[in-house]
Amino acid sequence: MRISRSTAGTAFVGGAMILTLTALAYPSMLGVQNTASGQDRIIANTQWGPLTEADRDFVVRVRAAGLWEYPLGQMAMEKGTTPAMKEVAKHLLVGHGRLDASCRKLGTDLGITLPNEPSPQQQQFVATAESASGKEFDSTAVTIMRVAHGSIFPTIAKIRATTRNSLVRELADQTNDTVLDHITILEKTGLVNHEQVAFQITAPAKLPQDQTTPPPPQAGAPVRVLPVPENLKDFQTVAPNPSFAQPQPSPTTG
Repeated sequence: MRISRSTAGTAFVGGAMILTLTALAYPSMLGVQNTASGQDRIIANTQWGPLTEADRDFVVRVRAAGLWEYPLGQMAMEKGTTPAMKEVAKHLLVGHGRLDASCRKLGTDLGITLPNEPSPQQQQFVATAESASGKEFDSTAVTIMRVAHGSIFPTIAKIRATTRNSLVRELADQTNDTVLDHITILEKTGLVNHEQVAFQITAPAKLPQDQTTPPPPQAGAPVRVLPVPENLKDFQTVAPNPSFAQPQPSPTTG
């Protein structure tokens, strides 16, 4: 899905480019009800603990995030103009590749149907970045990704605090570490406008459900795989420790 440069530019005017990952709804045919109530309803009892609507919704969200952020990582590797952007690309490809492997395993273990394509809104995020070039691409891609990663934090925390399913809990831990790693590497580019990011996270636009819902996979279609590139198999993407937690050298006296 491609959009024109004028449309891409408009998407950023007045904070109109708002991500709504934390409000992502998935149709009942894929197993997630679009209802505020009932999210704690147990839909399956598994050997790893009960699985709720919210648990299943979370696995779908993580999978959907990778379906558009992984291509952005590929794009950043090709179009990024600085070493910092190439580093961002590596972290996106490795982080979402590993998360995707976890989601696909959970899909099999817990009987969760996973999307093979991102939502129309998420496709537009990719098209917006794709329509830019040079320094404009760098700043556009970083802004989109920083807002997305910041928006998903509340969902991760809630699932981690409430799920009784050990596999979902492990995915929440992995997702939290990955998101923190990505936020950190994005901020190291020096391109994050924190005021703009805060506005877009706290004032999300209300979009139609069909724009925020990934399409269901075609019957019999193989599950799409987001592989970790072979040359990055051993790449480390560990969430950083805060600088104030690092051992500080003892003061010396003259």
